[in-house]
Amino acid sequence: MRDDELLTVADVTARLKLGRSTVYDLIRSRRLPSITVGRCRRIPARALSDHITHEMEAAA
Repeated sequence: MRDDELLTVADVTARLKLGRSTVYDLIRSRRLPSITVGRCRRIPARALSDHITHEMEAAA
């Protein structure tokens, strides 16, 4: 995964093994940064990596 890659919500759900509504909840609560391109929501791969790192540190 490249740091400059933009992921779809479906990509994120597959990578995190979470439901679509859970991913949108993460976006809505600003725990997972995203951007809107046209009418589509995109998550920078770097933001997903940072989110995973943060959650792992919080769990430790």
